Amino acid sequence: MSRAVEETNRLMLRARDAMDRAYAQPLDVPALARIAHVSPAHFARTFRATFGETPHRYLQRRRVERAMYLLRETDRSVTDICFEVGFGSPGTFSRTFRDIVGRPPRAYRKVAAAADVPTCFTKAWTRPVL
Repeated sequence: MSRAVEETNRLMLRARDAMDRAYAQPLDVPALARIAHVSPAHFARTFRATFGETPHRYLQRRRVERAMYLLRETDRSVTDICFEVGFGSPGTFSRTFRDIVGRPPRAYRKVAAAADVPTCFTKAWTRPVL
């Protein structure tokens, strides 16, 4: 692998790590591009080429993964979870959750509560697939 490719991958990983740490914060492409020290257009193209999904979709998926955990492990309301993981409205949260997981948050919680399965298996079986 060439030095330029390694450097590009390192910069994309830096931005992705920032997304993983601050998933609940309002992150946009220009802010992430600054973290990676590239232009916004270059960042969006390179991120998708490197990770197979857009930065926005990656961030949505990370937020939904965290929401899945909170729905399984807490009794907090769906609305509280929606805002905690970084969504701006319950409607957007529910639609995005359903698109990624295949069922709305309340239905997911009901199924997860009914299953008496160790958390490690639940995580593996319910991990969103894009």
